[in-house]
Amino acid sequence: MDIQKMITALREERACLDEALMGLEKLANKRSPRRGRPPAWMKPAIVIAPKNDGLDGSTNGQSHRAYSGN
Repeated sequence: MDIQKMITALREERACLDEALMGLEKLANKRSPRRGRPPAWMKPAIVIAPKNDGLDGSTNGQSHRAYSGN
């Protein structure tokens, strides 16, 4: 392949890339904060914490009262 043909092909490819970049930049600048509730797919995954089995000494917000049987 001739050097001049390679240069011409690369310039054409660069022009296409420049157009694509300009389009993406316009989309990025145009984007404003959305109003309202975000879609469900954007909600972060829910992490389920392990249940308190009482072995770690924590009371999970409950007081230390003995059962009175009433």
